[in-house]
Amino acid sequence: MIDWIDIGTLADIPQRGARTVKLEGEKEIAVFRTGDDQIFALINECPHKKGPLSQGIVHGHAVACPLHNWNIALKTGEAQGEDKGCTPTIAVKQEHGRILIARPETLQAAA
Repeated sequence: MIDWIDIGTLADIPQRGARTVKLEGEKEIAVFRTGDDQIFALINECPHKKGPLSQGIVHGHAVACPLHNWNIALKTGEAQGEDKGCTPTIAVKQEHGRILIARPETLQAAA
């Protein structure tokens, strides 16, 4: 069973922006809001040089790493274009106006 964690509302995240969440014993998670109000969550590290993706620019359904401008797909965590690598994604959903993310270790147990 997936353990869902309430992290706030859509209004808590700026449009085309991000906020970070730190869960005990886990890497920092970046939660992104796109221009069309979709929500995605990734581990807050670029697969290239571990740059903080939460500080990057969100465009469409991707984020540009602030260190070397790698474009990372928000849905899959995969580097776009000729770049190679993948950032782990975190399950996220909206329910009753709230944003919920899955505790990463419960995703492994559910698989």
